[in-house]
Amino acid sequence: MVKIVTDSVASIPSEVVRARDIEVVSLYVNRDGVEHREADMDVAAFYEDIADMIDNPPTSSQPSQHALEELFDRAAEAKDEVLGVFMSSKMSGTFEGAVRAARACRERFGQFRCTLVDSTSNCGDEMFAVLDAADARDAGASLEECARAATDAVAASRFIFAPESLAFLKAGGRIGGASALLGGLLQISPVLTVADWETATLAKVRTWKKTLARMADTFKEDISACGLKRVVVHYIGAAAPAVRWAREAVEPVVGHAVEVLPVSPVIGVHVGPAVGLAYECERAVPGKLTAPASELLFSL
Repeated sequence: MVKIVTDSVASIPSEVVRARDIEVVSLYVNRDGVEHREADMDVAAFYEDIADMIDNPPTSSQPSQHALEELFDRAAEAKDEVLGVFMSSKMSGTFEGAVRAARACRERFGQFRCTLVDSTSNCGDEMFAVLDAADARDAGASLEECARAATDAVAASRFIFAPESLAFLKAGGRIGGASALLGGLLQISPVLTVADWETATLAKVRTWKKTLARMADTFKEDISACGLKRVVVHYIGAAAPAVRWAREAVEPVVGHAVEVLPVSPVIGVHVGPAVGLAYECERAVPGKLTAPASELLFSL
């Protein structure tokens, strides 16, 4: 059997994790010296005062090596193969930690088979790769076919988001390819995305209303050209603005209700209050990934 494994940053609802038989290894959030296991957090309660955290932002950390090795050892003992999908290796050491854990497991069990996929992104973007791999597994696909389903999803998905300000990204040093927006330009309300493993600027807009409109336009352009398979609206902070935007701007485009989900707190503490949109198209979306699929994979 192929065991599907991911990290908590994929932001997959717990009921979906259980229903789809997905194993989740948790990252951690440290606030005021107290470490919280992300998978166990009350995200809504945590986000209630996120705007006030800018003066002393929480930090985040990847899963322990022990947790990753324990997860792989259980799979090996059950004679399962593992397909792991993890957040961008340029945003966290989780993927590299999983590689080390897989190698250690192979040394102990010999016959252990494993393929790890670097999602190059996070949140809904990462979630879709996990769900497509689970769909393939449930249809009887091999480990290699599950990996192909995941890498196809990586190329076909896009995550776009609009932070209320760039203050959190600047404070945490996680602004990546959007760094050109800094230096006196914090009044800009940009549309950001994740492309080729890093945060990048999709559009520079001057008002929040225009930012939300630009996100909706990008979504419509992509699905018009590439079709639509899945979509979720994301938020950091209060849910109400995201729910309202989903009802007014996204649902009329797709013709049905759209799920509104909180972003992983590990990501949220580096971005601050925001509204976002993650969607998977039926074909690869332009500009998302320039590397070949082979660069996303580690196999044993």
